[in-house]
Amino acid sequence: MDVRAYAAYAANAPLVPFTVSRREVGPDDVAIDIKYAGICHSDIHQAREEWFTSIFPMVPGHEIAGIVTSVGSNVTSFAPGDRVGVGCYVDSCRECKACQLGQQSYCTGHVAATYNGMERDNATPTYGGYSTHIVVDSNYVLHLPDSLGLDVAAPLLCAGITTYQPLAEWKAGPGVRVGIVGLGGLGHMGVKIAAAMGADVTLISHSPGKQADGERLGATNFVLSSDPSGMKAARNSLDLIVNTASSVADLDPYMRLLDLDGTLVTVGLPGTPINISAFTMIGARRRLAGTNNGGIPQTQEMLDFCGAHGLGCDIETIAVQQVNEAWDRVVASDVKYRFVIDTESLNA
Repeated sequence: MDVRAYAAYAANAPLVPFTVSRREVGPDDVAIDIKYAGICHSDIHQAREEWFTSIFPMVPGHEIAGIVTSVGSNVTSFAPGDRVGVGCYVDSCRECKACQLGQQSYCTGHVAATYNGMERDNATPTYGGYSTHIVVDSNYVLHLPDSLGLDVAAPLLCAGITTYQPLAEWKAGPGVRVGIVGLGGLGHMGVKIAAAMGADVTLISHSPGKQADGERLGATNFVLSSDPSGMKAARNSLDLIVNTASSVADLDPYMRLLDLDGTLVTVGLPGTPINISAFTMIGARRRLAGTNNGGIPQTQEMLDFCGAHGLGCDIETIAVQQVNEAWDRVVASDVKYRFVIDTESLNA
């Protein structure tokens, strides 16, 4: 079926109306009426060809929330009317070690990204959530909790799982001192989730204006990273740090905040190589790690957790006609904390 969408026709070109031809619903598929699509900074990076070679025309969007309209004959886990989400990928090889472990985001075969990618046939481009409908294999569709609005749930499909995974894997919880670097689309969810897990949360930001909002979201401590004396005073005070800031390439000052056997996990993607001194690493047996967005089982776990604790994203809802302005505001860090497109505006 042909559906309305917004697409970039070339790198740095503005997004404009576009028509996507979605496949017919197959035996294992779920058809979704998209209600909301979150705007991730990676949408901008890819459409502006700032990371790697991009596929144009490109319909971005991998934070999708909607309602099931129909299902294939083999599908038993979803039914018309269900509230569902789609995240960063719509298929994977299903055969590699990562896929067998339910860690599809680390697939070493072929991952079909939700947009700017190729389906499993390696020939059909994928088009994302800045559209009215999508058809996805049921194995890559998630149930959204009834306790969360579809609008505030949409960004959880990227921002939520990207921060939940390192917190879950490194067992954030009571007695664990967690630092979150950056208070943007990712960081604000990192603070919320870590606090809900029972951790003692420290927000680390270069902006003193972020302290009050960090406390509102659940942080009990604040470190101003642009203040050398404050950073020095906070050394050896944390067990786990999740760096969500893509603007931070020099991780050495942050690594020094870790206590013995502490771990810094980076989910931010700076455009230059990161810097860490070996002396800082060996001085307290500190570790550096990185995580991607999570697999399907863990993403569902995250959604269930957020539903149980009422953790939606802080959003600003826009019509799709405002998307180019919104992108510029994302680059300027002028949003608290995630834009979400009301896809009904595509019908205007």
